[in-house]
Amino acid sequence: MTVVVGTAGHIDHGKTSLLRALTGIDADRLPEERRRGMTIDVGYAHLRLPDGDEIDFVDVPGHDRLVGNMLVGAGEIDAALLVVAADDGPRAQTLEHLELLDGLGIGVGVAAVTKVDLVDAGRAAEVVAAVRDLLGRTTLADSSVVAVSSTTGTGLDELRRALEGVRVAVHRAVPGTVGSTPPGGPRPPRLAVDRAFSVRGRGKVVTGTLRGGPLARGDPLRLEPAGVEVRARELQVHGAPVERVGGGGRVAINLAGGGQPERGDVLSGDRSVRATGELIAVVRAAPRLDPAPAPTSRTGVTAPWPPAPGSAVRVHLGTDAVDARVGRGRRDTVDLPDGRRILRLRLAHTVAAADGDRLVLRRPSPGGTIGGGIVIDGLPPIGPSRRRARPDLLAGLAAEDAAVASASRIAIHGVVPAADGAGLAGHDVAEDVVAAVERAADEAAVESPVSLATLRPALGRTIRRLVTVDPANAAAIAGAIVDGLVSTGRLVRQGDLVARPGVFESRRELEPQTVAAMEALERALAVPAPPSLAEAARVAGCSPEGVRALETAGRIVRLEPDLAYAASTLRELESAAIRLADAGPLSPAAFRDATGTSRKYVMAILEELDRRGVLRRTPAGHFRGPRAIARTAIADRADA
Repeated sequence: MTVVVGTAGHIDHGKTSLLRALTGIDADRLPEERRRGMTIDVGYAHLRLPDGDEIDFVDVPGHDRLVGNMLVGAGEIDAALLVVAADDGPRAQTLEHLELLDGLGIGVGVAAVTKVDLVDAGRAAEVVAAVRDLLGRTTLADSSVVAVSSTTGTGLDELRRALEGVRVAVHRAVPGTVGSTPPGGPRPPRLAVDRAFSVRGRGKVVTGTLRGGPLARGDPLRLEPAGVEVRARELQVHGAPVERVGGGGRVAINLAGGGQPERGDVLSGDRSVRATGELIAVVRAAPRLDPAPAPTSRTGVTAPWPPAPGSAVRVHLGTDAVDARVGRGRRDTVDLPDGRRILRLRLAHTVAAADGDRLVLRRPSPGGTIGGGIVIDGLPPIGPSRRRARPDLLAGLAAEDAAVASASRIAIHGVVPAADGAGLAGHDVAEDVVAAVERAADEAAVESPVSLATLRPALGRTIRRLVTVDPANAAAIAGAIVDGLVSTGRLVRQGDLVARPGVFESRRELEPQTVAAMEALERALAVPAPPSLAEAARVAGCSPEGVRALETAGRIVRLEPDLAYAASTLRELESAAIRLADAGPLSPAAFRDATGTSRKYVMAILEELDRRGVLRRTPAGHFRGPRAIARTAIADRADA
């Protein structure tokens, strides 16, 4: 993994000159930068170490008006190289950049006191001591300080050795932090775009720092927050084409596909990276490095803490920056015992984010660093789930214990996708939600059997009153809970009906006229486009008891509360759907034409076959599902 080091420091303290002396590469890439002698936008260089490994450098501007550009470069770094000129000492942007690095949680780095050829030994030692004192109040407290001269070469070898130590420290970083491999193996590739441009004859090109990986030429990616699917047509590292990048370091990607990438976008194969207009973050105050007790000028460093509800802030996230407001509600801010504060941030536009992303909050005007932290919920609860966000659960989201944080997320949202795809219909569901659905199922089936076609959507509505979840997932979760009740004997199932234990046994023998009416109803439903169940039962003179008996015996199957088929007819339609799906993707229109029915019937049948795994729905249409494939395999073995 290639380590990425970002420079930091006041304007004209020699950041770019130092990189040029270390690497031989001029990171000033714009004509205006060369003309003015200052870094305006983010520049890049790289250093080959004696063992063949490389360190990538991100050179950032030091001017106070370009702090936004500085954060573009610093947003995706593993470590920092703080630069302070010996003749000038720590200045305003030295302090501000240190506060920003502290806010980003950068804990590995080295400081270089430059231009020592311009001062005597006493002055150099004084500045080295001042820098150590500043570092000691930040996350970079353990960083070494090296005195160097880019002109004479003094200290450059010592600085290279210190950078080798930085690389080792990053590789040993705590699992879950930037630049490390999290438990369970590497994450999918992710790149926050810091440059986007077009090359004649090649199309769109983006650059950034690769996280996770590996990434190979031709791999599919998603461009967020637009949600556009793209492909890595070509990869380059340090100007040379490569077939594959193992993870980490600076990468240029020639993209194929739709969308117009721009700075701040994220390319990813990680589904946890999502477009969002709100964030919940846990933030700690920026360290007080400015000697003034309460800086108020435009160039002041530290902004007041904590940010008040409703206050305007500037959120720097990855390579993006967005205006935001701190939430005003009582569930929008929570103070933690260690001095950190949990904030719900409403963003001015959507951004790409994932839980665990680092961010910095700044005051828009006058400029100043408020603090830094991490995203603990990239898609905060809305609707009914928002009422569940108690302060103690929000505090749990910020816990270092992953199990506590996960349990808190489930408790707040009520329903979240299961990381391993297990759970109830692929979801982790809060205990109180499961209990409420189980009670509702008991009550619905306490006196007489109830059909699954009626029970599932009813229980789905129960779930949606408690938490925010779409109807399809709510119904699927409800069905999984009912299946669990049946498996434990709390409910009993016969055909498409479920009831409490003993209900089926207590039903009396049917009268002859009821049996005749049942047969008439079954015949009425033995057509591709049957009448509504209520109308067919009325015409046949079939009582609710007779309808339930037909369902219990499996002679009719209810697809919706008022739509049912004779079981034999549904089997014929199922066989026809499988045959049509064998020839290619089956569309609703094709199935409608083949059966001579209408969209109303076709959609209900296809949804039922999808749910049972007989068919498999894709954007292109319906294919044979796992159950149909398994049946074919069994039949083939029997024939053999």
